[in-house]
Amino acid sequence: MRRRAQIYAGLAAAIVPITSVIMALGGTPASAAIGGSGPYPADYETSATLANHTIFRPQTLPSERLPIVVWGNGGCSANGLSQGNFLREIASHGFLAIANGAPNGSGSTTSQMLTQSIDWAVAENSRQGSKYYNKIDTSKVAVAGFSCGGLEAYAVSNDPRVTTTGIFSSGLLNDADDYQLRRLTKPIAYFVGGPSDIAYPNAMDDWGKLPAGLPAFMGNLNVGHGGTYDQANGGEFGRVATLYFKWRLKGDTTAGRTFVGADCGLCRSQWSVQQKNLTLDDGTPPTTPPPTTPPPTTPPPTGTPGCTAVYSVQDQWNGGFVANVSVTAGTTALTGWRVTLTLPSGASVSSLWNGVSSGTSGTITVANQSYNGRLAAGQATSFGFQGTGSGSGATASCTGS
Repeated sequence: MRRRAQIYAGLAAAIVPITSVIMALGGTPASAAIGGSGPYPADYETSATLANHTIFRPQTLPSERLPIVVWGNGGCSANGLSQGNFLREIASHGFLAIANGAPNGSGSTTSQMLTQSIDWAVAENSRQGSKYYNKIDTSKVAVAGFSCGGLEAYAVSNDPRVTTTGIFSSGLLNDADDYQLRRLTKPIAYFVGGPSDIAYPNAMDDWGKLPAGLPAFMGNLNVGHGGTYDQANGGEFGRVATLYFKWRLKGDTTAGRTFVGADCGLCRSQWSVQQKNLTLDDGTPPTTPPPTTPPPTTPPPTGTPGCTAVYSVQDQWNGGFVANVSVTAGTTALTGWRVTLTLPSGASVSSLWNGVSSGTSGTITVANQSYNGRLAAGQATSFGFQGTGSGSGATASCTGS
């Protein structure tokens, strides 16, 4: 159960309290470090075709394609320069970083603005005559945000174009939103301001609820909620975020060593580090090793390895629901599984996580992902989905391989 009322009363109600917290911690933002510390001096611009956004990019576009980082600001502020030093630093290392909100804009933003940023970058990359034509790596997309902006990032992290999520001093506000955690299938990283950070309890609660097998990193630097975004080049948060994006979006394994292993770079620093399912090469979680004893030569009576599937409704509201299906191997190990799910009349699947589905209504099948198909005897995993209609009355059966 989340401790919400005390922790996030200001964040949920209005932007002003969070802004006040940040200003109290950091004072007036430091002067911008024009260019950043990377090899491609960077600054920001706007585009008539992407209203109410701020685009940080290398001043001279390099020959290498730019991965995409879309950003939600602290307090869901519509000032696209709110974390300008931080985003300029990232851009200077060869990224296209797009913040919600116009430069020095006012008001608040929505998660849909992050999707607009991705849409725009993809369109510009394919538009002949654009300065970005064939200059953007649209296969590598990070969605990230600070504080309230982290909630915006969570909301769109299931976009199939997103390849990693970054949550900076943020955490879900309500247990009813935990479905956003259950649907995660791509690597995620948390960068939090330590126990004095107002978002710390929520971030740690989210960390404990991540899907089994999901590659995840948690780093805490004891600087409080305000972070170091306003320092020159975004300070320590700017340095570490850039390394994370270089690893996840550019395949830089040297940068990846900052986060992976018992002797990781941040493990030997002032950061407090936790890791889940991290490998250096491609970030895919390790599979469960096969049993040390050979499988029986006599097949089970059904002719295939056995498994069970248990369906349960996690949340139900007028017009929609969230459900979970627990898959458990029988007396022999599995290399894969497939669940046949029969939904009640009028119900359909709108999004699904930790499985690969075929169909959206009636009788559908859900197969394992690459990272959760191999189960030892008696071991369990799960997948979940959000649906429309009523989730009551569905049935599930499992076939193993």
